[in-house]
Amino acid sequence: MPPPPPEGTQWPGLGSFSGRKSFRQLLSEAIAELSLTGYVSEDRVAYWIDTLRRAADAELGSERAVDTETRERLNAVFERLIDRGKIGTYVPGVSRLDISMIRPNLRAELDRRIVASADLIKLHRREAVERTLQRFQGWSTAIPPGGDGTIDKRETRASIGKSVAQFRFEKRRVDIDQSHKLIANISDIVATDQGAIAGIWHDHGEHDRSYDARKQHMGRAGKVYAVRDSWAIRQGLMTKGAGYMDEMTKPGQEISCGCWYEWIMSPRRLPDSMLTRKGQEWIEAGRMRMAA
Repeated sequence: MPPPPPEGTQWPGLGSFSGRKSFRQLLSEAIAELSLTGYVSEDRVAYWIDTLRRAADAELGSERAVDTETRERLNAVFERLIDRGKIGTYVPGVSRLDISMIRPNLRAELDRRIVASADLIKLHRREAVERTLQRFQGWSTAIPPGGDGTIDKRETRASIGKSVAQFRFEKRRVDIDQSHKLIANISDIVATDQGAIAGIWHDHGEHDRSYDARKQHMGRAGKVYAVRDSWAIRQGLMTKGAGYMDEMTKPGQEISCGCWYEWIMSPRRLPDSMLTRKGQEWIEAGRMRMAA
């Protein structure tokens, strides 16, 4: 591959080369040059591909930066959830002592989610760069020698560079999705440890009409699903309600799912329709003990 042109080298219709230019600027220069000259040199196209790759890599951030940003973001979610007590929104009544007993398990889930999130973002990053360079190579090698004055440079730049331009959107989407998954999984761990017997399904679409909710998930909103083989099921205090949790996907499991469970720890919080006669008697006996 030939070395880049010296600082200050002028190409027809272009400004001077600078390694400090943005990816967008360099892509515009590459399109302008090749529109004038056409495909006359494999080496020249290779030079531009190398230049654009370095510019895209610099603009999208290093893989080390992705690791650091992901760790900081999910650590902040974990801190808000566990250290600041937000977990009580999902698992009502859980105490700080209860949390401290299972904190190693919660940290392990955080670490697992950090790795999964960072790997996914880096995959999107690499794919964005490669798709962009493939489009550029396909476009540049199709121009006849002598150039083509009919090329719409702005439209061409938008078409070739769209994957790099969309990366930040994709990264944001992954950030949000992985945060939801972390919350759902940690809530599940805490609720299971505390002996949860059921959960109320909540869909983000209940509160935000602009949210593109899955119809199937909206159909679950507000319904109570039972934990299979919970202590309350084994003692015959409750029915399965709308169904067992393990008969369907979990909240946050599917891509971009913002649903969550509000966990139920006691038959006292179950709807009457889920209580068996024995369950109703159990609750009444508890009330009598408290009143005595």
